[in-house]
Amino acid sequence: MSKVWSSTPLTLFIVEALEKKKSMIDKDELLKEIKEKYGEISFKELNNALLKLEVLGIIKVSRLTKGKRIVELAKNS
Repeated sequence: MSKVWSSTPLTLFIVEALEKKKSMIDKDELLKEIKEKYGEISFKELNNALLKLEVLGIIKVSRLTKGKRIVELAKNS
């Protein structure tokens, strides 16, 4: 991630991106959008943010095929 702080936390940006799409988004597509806003970000940082949101019940991450994950907003959020 960039050394300069962004005004939007990564977790909030992920939720906003999902709300903007109004459906599910591929993890690779999400990573591309994040890199446009934040610059370089590691898979570990992305996975930590996704795990945090999933534990809080905000998003749901599911496996579509081997190596392909889909991220979507949880139904109750």
